[in-house]
Amino acid sequence: MNVFRILGDVSHLLAIIILLMKIQKSKSCAGISGKSQILFALVFTTRYLDLFTIFISVYNTVMKVIFLICAYITVYMIYVKFRKTFDSENDSFRLEFLLVPVIGLSFLENHSFTPLEILWTFSIYLESVAILPQLFMISKTGEAETITTHYLFFLGLYRALYIANWVWRYYTENFYDQIAVVSGVVQTIFYCDFFYLYVTKVLKGKKLSLPMPV
Repeated sequence: MNVFRILGDVSHLLAIIILLMKIQKSKSCAGISGKSQILFALVFTTRYLDLFTIFISVYNTVMKVIFLICAYITVYMIYVKFRKTFDSENDSFRLEFLLVPVIGLSFLENHSFTPLEILWTFSIYLESVAILPQLFMISKTGEAETITTHYLFFLGLYRALYIANWVWRYYTENFYDQIAVVSGVVQTIFYCDFFYLYVTKVLKGKKLSLPMPV
């Protein structure tokens, strides 16, 4: 394990903590896409089924359990505890537009045609597009709360650090996973515009706003 992976995991965990603290402190999930959070919960569930079959390390197991628990707590807070504050009107991205092609691609392009491997591959492909409902929601409302942008920044930073992790592993271990790398690059690309706005606006104390769609 290298420093890029550890920093990536820390960034990922920090993003989730920021989101949960935002919801709990404000008693509101306004501006948060419940659909994106459902997709992330599905990502962790299908990816971490190996918890029951393979032990890699204490660190690996603990992080998997934490991500699973946090994912379902987030979904619970959005759809149950603070459901009255949930903006379902603007959280309108059609999930089937993501799930259908991802499922199909998981069967067509994988490392081995076994149930666990297909589910793992599905989780990798799905994670690369799971943030789209959140970005779509921001584009519909035209703005995002500062705390929400911090969540998105650390989520994007996690993916960028994992790209560095893959580069490091390629040069030090001669390890290369095409599915994970390509999916990670695609996911990071989705954050590029957001990173620019975050640096030029949010870090300067301005509110992140986008042109309203016509």
